[in-house]
Amino acid sequence: MAGLRIPFARRLLGGLHFAGEVLLLGGRTLRALARPRRAAPGFERAQWLRQCWFVGIESLPVVLTTGAFTGMVLAYSSYFQLERLSVTSWTGPLLAKSLVTQLGPVLAGLMLAGRVGCAMTAELGTMAVTEQVDALRTMGVDPVRHLVLPRTLACLFGAPLLTGFAMVVGIAAGFALAIYGLGAEPHFMIEQTKAWMVPWDYAMGLGKAAFFGLAIALICCLRGLQARGGAEGVGAATTGANVAACITILVSNLFLTMLLMQWE
Repeated sequence: MAGLRIPFARRLLGGLHFAGEVLLLGGRTLRALARPRRAAPGFERAQWLRQCWFVGIESLPVVLTTGAFTGMVLAYSSYFQLERLSVTSWTGPLLAKSLVTQLGPVLAGLMLAGRVGCAMTAELGTMAVTEQVDALRTMGVDPVRHLVLPRTLACLFGAPLLTGFAMVVGIAAGFALAIYGLGAEPHFMIEQTKAWMVPWDYAMGLGKAAFFGLAIALICCLRGLQARGGAEGVGAATTGANVAACITILVSNLFLTMLLMQWE
């Protein structure tokens, strides 16, 4: 038993230490954003636009596909369960509520962590092990402002937009399957959905998505900058970043839900 406690304590302390490093990187990123451009050169608008394209536009297919099939699965499974209670019109509100407040931001965040986060970690990790990050410091360029800030801003603004598209596509696909595939009554589904959904539901979902995007960027950038040991080290950093980002999304979703539902 004592042998099990020691590794657990080490993992717990290691996780807390990493969380502190993420918070410190977030503070450095915020400070870099607040600095005047002349006083802290290195943040390039072209770099930010390139990251926005990579995070937003190039991630649309996978996020929209995830949202569409998630909406159809929810509609299909909910319809037959509600049919036993003769309330199939509740399929619409149940689908919309689940996608907007929970599944939409979580699944979009997981897709971003796998696609965007891993790419960020691999790119920055390669720069770290080949001493390109040290070269930036030698030239007087702040790596946080030049490398981390554009990626963080792109994820912070891109994640809610992608989540919004996933919500719309998922609800539309679920409604289409329920109405045209299962024979649900469209009028009552739409009216029930309008009655159940409130503006706070959308604010909750998009707020979660923004937090997940920020967490993905900071965790993955930190893992990349800390990479050591050549190609093997980059691979280990990429795997660790993906796992840490996914766990952060799943765990923080619970606490964010408990917190935000108190304000509803």
